[in-house]
Amino acid sequence: MTNLKDKKIYKLVLVAMFAAIITICSWISIPATVPFTLQTFGVFMAAGLLGWQFGTLSVVVYILIGLVGVPVFSNFTGGIGVIMGPTGGYIVGFIFTALAVGLITKFFGTKLYVLIIAMVLGLALCYLFGTLWFMVVYKCDFLSALMLCVVPYLIFDGCKILLASILVNRLAKYV
Repeated sequence: MTNLKDKKIYKLVLVAMFAAIITICSWISIPATVPFTLQTFGVFMAAGLLGWQFGTLSVVVYILIGLVGVPVFSNFTGGIGVIMGPTGGYIVGFIFTALAVGLITKFFGTKLYVLIIAMVLGLALCYLFGTLWFMVVYKCDFLSALMLCVVPYLIFDGCKILLASILVNRLAKYV
């Protein structure tokens, strides 16, 4: 019985640790309309290593901590105003990124090509939520929002996907 309890505590510690890792990744940012950050890298790592349930839970914990005002989002910001602002859709999209990465890897494993595909699809969901919300906030068309919020980030996000895929592939057996 203690083993099961210890396993649950271990998973909760990992959830908290990855919420902290996503926070640290959000603080590493280059200011822009939508800041260049490592948040998605943290989300990829959480979902890839913890699976869809605990990886998604770590993202939800991260977002809830930010919603109550703790400065866990990029540029040391927090609060509901950030979620309601131009980047809020991307932050909410992290939940769907984690779900996609976690579920795809649950069913297809953590081979490198599976991880890359899962993270690309997860990122596409994040881009979709974020871009649609950006359009609402700025009252602009889809193409303009894509040009501002997605195109400049493609190479940077591709590098994050490649690095996260390699790390998850190598570290999954240890977590």
